Amino acid sequence: MTSDTQTMAQAGPYEAVIGMEVHAELLTESKMFCACSAEFGGEPNTRCCPVCLGLPGSLPVANRKAVEFVVKAASALNCRINRATFFHRKNYFYPDLPKAYQVTQYGDTPIGIHGWIQIETPEGGVKRIGIRRVHLEEDTGKLMHVSPLTSEVDYNRSGVPLMEIVTEHDPRAGFDQINTAAEAREYLVQLRAILTCLGVCDGKMEEGSLRCEPNISVRPAGSATYGTRTELKNLNSFRAVFRGIEYEVRRQIETITSGGKVVHETRRWDDENGVTATMRGKELEQEYRYFPEPDLLPFTFEESYIEAVRGGLPELPSQKKLRFCERGLSDADAATLTQDMALAGFFEQAAEIHGDWGKVATWVLGDFLRLLNQSGADVAGAGVTPESLAAMIRLVEDGTISGKIAKSVFEEMFKTGKSAREIVEASGQTQISDEGELLDVVRRVISENERIAADFRGGKEKSLGFLVGQVMKHTGGRANPGLVNTLLRRELQQAD
Repeated sequence: MTSDTQTMAQAGPYEAVIGMEVHAELLTESKMFCACSAEFGGEPNTRCCPVCLGLPGSLPVANRKAVEFVVKAASALNCRINRATFFHRKNYFYPDLPKAYQVTQYGDTPIGIHGWIQIETPEGGVKRIGIRRVHLEEDTGKLMHVSPLTSEVDYNRSGVPLMEIVTEHDPRAGFDQINTAAEAREYLVQLRAILTCLGVCDGKMEEGSLRCEPNISVRPAGSATYGTRTELKNLNSFRAVFRGIEYEVRRQIETITSGGKVVHETRRWDDENGVTATMRGKELEQEYRYFPEPDLLPFTFEESYIEAVRGGLPELPSQKKLRFCERGLSDADAATLTQDMALAGFFEQAAEIHGDWGKVATWVLGDFLRLLNQSGADVAGAGVTPESLAAMIRLVEDGTISGKIAKSVFEEMFKTGKSAREIVEASGQTQISDEGELLDVVRRVISENERIAADFRGGKEKSLGFLVGQVMKHTGGRANPGLVNTLLRRELQQAD
């Protein structure tokens, strides 16, 4: 296949239109319609009951907290909240659906409608992506394909509260479209940041808490008619979303340009081989035979309740990002910090304690993020606290340790939870700033490297760097670099 979809779409006669369906498992203690635990994992089929298994005679009771979470999320996504809403049965027959139907919301009465998210495009522009609907439903079980001929099903996840967020692709609604894989990824990044900030979803894509199903079609550039769309099922990482959409757009363009026809179907993403593959023909809406759920009453929201939810929303990632930029951070640094509210909170607390937001950001975005990624730990599980990071930076500023020593000290802090001062005092890694002690080393280095010293005196400024390196080597990296530079220049000039 050809290289870059964006290049093809811009240079050639086709453009992509991408709709995003995102499923977010809600952070409730119990399932949507029963008291079974909604916690991730557990021994297969141990968190089930007659209700979530759909056994005859069982009756569902809606989870109030799940409803509140969806109202909260829809409000943060700038949606209009429907005052009255109710559940439907969506009928289909898969092994992971024990009832042979899913309780969901259909039609014009989901909890939230007509919302939007603002994203930044790779070209530096801004798009306002419409949210068509935010609705509440129950999750399915999980199929495990243990061999080519054998599959098993775990119903622990069946009935877990699931929020579905669907984008608006029709420009007549007054919003921008998602046209590239990069824009789709950025939309998902922003959506995840909002949901985790609200505390309604943990956003753990690797555990299936947040899953994305892009709907992709291509059409002649500038056309108002949509092409035949395909759906990619259950993508569970930002990388998979980007690569899956990139591939599928390329595949559709090449299918059309070679005289083929795109089929309306559901496809899966093969991450190992980097291709999409057919799963099944795409169902039509009427095949689901929706009808109102007879065992659950409709419910309504008072205006005062909706206003109370909106008034209680926390500072959202976009608002926090703007405030960080006002404190001197770059747009890119602020964007990275606010993608994870735990990271943003850690940074802001350390910055307030220390006072220099730029210096703290350098450490958080550099060594701290690197160590988090290497260890697989989260912010709360790291040995470094905002207080200990601020204290370590002060040790660098007052000359107790050098910047190079600080990096090794920081790694030890991360692993052990000890303070920088404890580590420095125990290991003797304090920076050498005593002029008399360093002067002996400087003079020895000059005498051992007369040719390099002569080059510096002859105008080769870069030669000084070698001499500084030799002093650092002799002192085990503990010498104060600024003082070493000063002493070397003074001694070399005196020798002239």
